Amino acid sequence: MFAWIALAFFGMVLIGMPIAFALGITGLIGLMLTMGTSLLMLVPQQIFSGMNSFVLMAIPLFLLSGELMNVSGITERIVAFTNTLVGHRKGGLGHVNIVANIFMAGISGAAVADAAALGTMLIPAMGKSGYSRPYSSALTAAASIIGPTIPPSMAMIVYGSVANTSIAGLFATGFLPGLLMGTLYMILNHRISSKRGYQMQAEKASRAEVFKAMKDGIFALFMPVIILGGILSGIVTPTEAAGVAVGYALFVGLFIFRTLTPRNIWEALKNTVAISGVSLLLVSVGGILSWVLTVAQIPQTIASTILGITTNKYFFLLLVCILLLIVGCFMDLTASIIILTPILAPIAAQLGIHPLHFGITVVLALNIGLNTPPVGAVLFVVASIGKVPMESMLREIWPFLICQIVALAVVAFIPWFSLAVPALLGLY
Repeated sequence: MFAWIALAFFGMVLIGMPIAFALGITGLIGLMLTMGTSLLMLVPQQIFSGMNSFVLMAIPLFLLSGELMNVSGITERIVAFTNTLVGHRKGGLGHVNIVANIFMAGISGAAVADAAALGTMLIPAMGKSGYSRPYSSALTAAASIIGPTIPPSMAMIVYGSVANTSIAGLFATGFLPGLLMGTLYMILNHRISSKRGYQMQAEKASRAEVFKAMKDGIFALFMPVIILGGILSGIVTPTEAAGVAVGYALFVGLFIFRTLTPRNIWEALKNTVAISGVSLLLVSVGGILSWVLTVAQIPQTIASTILGITTNKYFFLLLVCILLLIVGCFMDLTASIIILTPILAPIAAQLGIHPLHFGITVVLALNIGLNTPPVGAVLFVVASIGKVPMESMLREIWPFLICQIVALAVVAFIPWFSLAVPALLGLY
């Protein structure tokens, strides 16, 4: 039966059917093969139960807080502050792009949103400073996947919901991998900028300029502190923190910066509905397929097969990373998590792999798919913003993909690296 389900799903994807509909129809086919037509009433029940989660409410709320921060001008303040810190170094605006994405990661948690917000400002600015458009676009696309790695992360929320794993713990695992990726990007950007002669800014910002930029952006920089401090200290749940983030963004935009207008708020709401609607639709229809796979005991069958091949957890992690890197080239991030987590997570548990360690490995591996053709969502967004051919951007992005794979290898094969922060915070 699994062969028919897989054939139906990939067949629909290959003919161009939207991934959410392909998931739903595949689940329906699996249900009919397993139970016949007598239990079709389970379809709406599973769709509802797939979305009926307090945890998943955090997704639209975090996205809304990020959208409000963008339309209220907070993104520009973050870029200005980052510019005073690293803009004077060789490849300065490239460093600004990377560091700004690290700051933005603590606000939105969505790669596409970060790429759109920062790319609109920084790609033209980098072009005017002598950077090639394809390189500026590739750097922006690569830096944006730091967003779903450093918390709050939409991918981690979905994974935690599907795998029944602590979301606060998953958030904590993302700090060091995200910073490692940013560091590798900055080293690479420095080498490329030095080789190609991409210029730094005229002079280093003075302490007064740094202080002024920090003062202007302090309310923006305080946002991640509120979100992550509240979650990791146990004061609020991730969903409650998302609600607090929306309230804080509204307060800052309306009363501190006074840049939010009813029209801006309406635009932020529309963008939030468009982005979160896709993710939540995938989660809801994915509930049908997950239920069918569980009833048919397909995860147990696959687990037995894999455990018959190897019981070495590191070899298993290597196989998982290769599988997820391939899957990420062809499937949406959220859909991949929904389909593969119920199959792979139990095997990892049997091999003694810590749930948080496995979770960050899965999320990071699938995040890389956002930067790989033919489906990589970030690539299409950035190519449109940068007005560059996809082929020229792909020629520039491969060194950054190597950095991402190095970071993935560190996370997968050195467990203490990603688990150090959760251990420090007592989250496992």
